[in-house]
Amino acid sequence: MYTIPKKLLSNGNTNAKTTKNELKTFILYLSPYNQNSKGINICVKASKGCAASCLWSAGRGAFDSVKNSRINKTEYYLNDKKTFIDQLAKEIITKHKTAQKKGYKVAFRLNGTSDLDFIYLLKKYASLNVETLENAVFYDYTKILGKVKKYLTHKNYFLTFSRAEDNEKETLEALKLGANVSAVFKDNLPKKYKGFKVIDGDKSDDIMITAKNSILGLRAKGKAKNDFSGFVIN
Repeated sequence: MYTIPKKLLSNGNTNAKTTKNELKTFILYLSPYNQNSKGINICVKASKGCAASCLWSAGRGAFDSVKNSRINKTEYYLNDKKTFIDQLAKEIITKHKTAQKKGYKVAFRLNGTSDLDFIYLLKKYASLNVETLENAVFYDYTKILGKVKKYLTHKNYFLTFSRAEDNEKETLEALKLGANVSAVFKDNLPKKYKGFKVIDGDKSDDIMITAKNSILGLRAKGKAKNDFSGFVIN
C-alpha cells in the first residue's frame, strides 16, 4: 500500500553536496535497487559494489521517516506511473515558472537514488518536453551507457556516467564519446585517471553541468570507505 505524497521533489538544501550548488536545486529520491514490494530493480545496472556503498540511507536518509517516504514514493511510481509522472511534471513546471518570474535558473536531479529515464517518461506520460523549459537544467548520474549516448547532445539534460568495478569498458567508451565520468577514490584525488583530467566532484553536485569530458572524482563516504569490490579506486 502507498499514499500519494503532497510533493515528490525535495529541496536541494537538505543534501550536503547539492546545498553547494550555484543553482537552486530540487531532487527526487526513491528507494534504490529492488527495495520495493514488487522487487523491481530501478537501478538496473547497479553493481554489487555500488549497491553495498549506496548513500541512500546517509544523512537525512538515516531517519526511518525519510526512508519510508522514499519507499512510499517508489510504490506510488510502480503502482500508478501515469499519475506519478503527471504530479512530477506539475511540480517541475511550478518550480520553473517561479524561476522564470524571478529571473534565475533552476536545476532538477530526478535520479537522486534511482536510474530511470524520467526525461522520456515526462514526455510520454505528461507531454512535457523539458527542452521547452528555458530556465531549467536537468542532470543525473547513470550507469546506463545507452542513456548517455541518447542524451549526449540534449539541450538541457546533462548525464555523467558512473564508473563501477564491473563497467571499465563502458567507462572508457563514455569518455571517448566526450561524456563526463564519475569515479570514487579511497583517499586523495589524483590529477588524472585513465589519461583524463580529474576534477573535484565533491565541490558541488551541479559541477557536471559545466564540466566537459572529465573524471568527476568523488571521495569514498559512509559504507564506501570499507569497499573492497573495486567500486572504490584505491
